[in-house]
Amino acid sequence: MLCEHEVKIISLVNPQKKPCSYLCYMRKFEDTYRHKGLRKKLVELIRSKGIKDEKILDALNKIPRHFFLDSAFDEVAYEDRAFPIAEKQTISQPYTVAYQTQLLEVKPFEKILEIGTGSAYQASVLAELGAQVFTIERQKKLYENNKSFQFLKKYTNIKFFYGDGYEGLPTYAPFDKILVTAAAPEIPSKLVQQLKPGGMMVIPEGTGEVQLMKRVTKLESGEIKIEIFDRFSFVPMLEGKKD
Repeated sequence: MLCEHEVKIISLVNPQKKPCSYLCYMRKFEDTYRHKGLRKKLVELIRSKGIKDEKILDALNKIPRHFFLDSAFDEVAYEDRAFPIAEKQTISQPYTVAYQTQLLEVKPFEKILEIGTGSAYQASVLAELGAQVFTIERQKKLYENNKSFQFLKKYTNIKFFYGDGYEGLPTYAPFDKILVTAAAPEIPSKLVQQLKPGGMMVIPEGTGEVQLMKRVTKLESGEIKIEIFDRFSFVPMLEGKKD
């Protein structure tokens, strides 16, 4: 839900209430010294919250988060919080992005399946870490926006798919890692099947407003090991595709 402050920001520059991702393509993309300074402060904040992987922090420092939002959010784009994008979705809080990525233990050239492309900010972080990213989005408008988003064309190691996240991408399986960016009521068995032996999946699991972050490791025997971490709040993971 948008807070009152966020609604006011949108209404001042967006009287027709066009979605943020729509407006992004009408703006100039400039990464100024000011933006870079704000990004550096954000990275230091995330470091202070317990993210120790310097490669992840460096990736966050390289990616202009304000590019993924309407220009109305330039003043707040580097605050450590989520913001609305099109189709009633959100761009995740940077700390959450870093937290999930750190749990995933990403290594260069790993084949990673992301469930829920959204704004593609998380996919960009994975790409900066050198992974081969296969990302699925069920919202067709978000998928199309990302395909035409010029900034994302620099990441030749990201492949975009329009589809049902619960189904995964069996044609491209198995994957070294899977990252789920929406809350599932339970761990999807089809995604576990698409993990390599020894592979890991990071997923927020649970219903309601708060979920538990879990890391699922597929053992060589085919059994799974589940580790439970902190509580987070994600949009729900839904089945099927939406035109």
